[in-house]
Amino acid sequence: MIRIFDNPNYDIIGKRKYAFILSGALILIGIIFMIVKGPKYGIDFTGGTLIQIHVEQPVDIAKIRQAVADAGITSAEIQDFGSPQDFIIKYKEDIDASVVTKAIEKHLGLKVRLDRDEKVGPKVGNELRKKATNAVIIGLLLMLIYITIRFDFAFGLGSVLALFHDVFITLTIFSLFGKEITIEIVAALLTIVGYSINDSIVVSDRVREKLKMIGKSVRLDHFIELVNRGINETLSRTIITSVTTLLVLLSVLIFGGPVIFDFAFALTIGVIVGTYSSIYVVAALVVEWKAYQERRRIRKSRVSATPKPSFSQTTVSTAQKQQAPAQPEQQEAISQKQQATKTTGRKKARKSKKRKKKRR
Repeated sequence: MIRIFDNPNYDIIGKRKYAFILSGALILIGIIFMIVKGPKYGIDFTGGTLIQIHVEQPVDIAKIRQAVADAGITSAEIQDFGSPQDFIIKYKEDIDASVVTKAIEKHLGLKVRLDRDEKVGPKVGNELRKKATNAVIIGLLLMLIYITIRFDFAFGLGSVLALFHDVFITLTIFSLFGKEITIEIVAALLTIVGYSINDSIVVSDRVREKLKMIGKSVRLDHFIELVNRGINETLSRTIITSVTTLLVLLSVLIFGGPVIFDFAFALTIGVIVGTYSSIYVVAALVVEWKAYQERRRIRKSRVSATPKPSFSQTTVSTAQKQQAPAQPEQQEAISQKQQATKTTGRKKARKSKKRKKKRR
């Protein structure tokens, strides 16, 4: 096997805080962008009309805009499509493509060919958006279930969070470049999910093999050492796989033409982000989860080791007797004794007075 690194021993997990800062910053930028501006959806998701035309001679795009405005379409989005002779016209409502092409021919005095005419209703676009979102979410959940059964819940949770990280950052970068989210881009995002999970599985499998040799009950520092070793052992494979994939994607970007450019561009971003997350994010999340479980176990052991105050049965019974209220019969007996004592005292006092009088 070809190796880029000869017995690498990089402290990748030790640098996980820097990776978390970078990923957190990218996700925060994405959240702010989605709240302030939001992604740019294509006709597939918003509904409307898309027209692609070919003019027999190169034309300035400003003249196409003027011709479309003369046809009564003022809020259309117009862009060139790979050459100064091909243009795409997008409009949020249903328009007649023949009216547009005739208006452009009349304005330019040139022959215009209609190459593409697509119409999507707003309701269909809404439904497609929901289905695309559900497809990504269901894909992530199925990945979580599979990895939990195949490996461990910690690896499953780390892998799925990393997949969400890859998809969201790819979507953010793609939208920051002003690209539209279409059905093809959703397919690219699902492809990124499948690609990213591949490296995560390889690293997880290598760590699992090492845990089988020594047992799963290991200290956190030993677990970090095992994870670091697993990432380093698969590092050459990860880099080689990503580089060969990027070579193909770069070829598509350069020679594939405008039709497939956005799809290849989204995949290129996803492969770069997925390679980064496979090395720095997945295993780091697993380590953080194990560290959280270790801290929780230590807290529980400290609580259970704290001595609790104990009282003897005699002391408790004595205190209960002292604090227990007297029964009604006991109270009556006590009152009778007190009355008898008072009566006896009075009689003795009278007898002593009589004796004193006699002596006098």
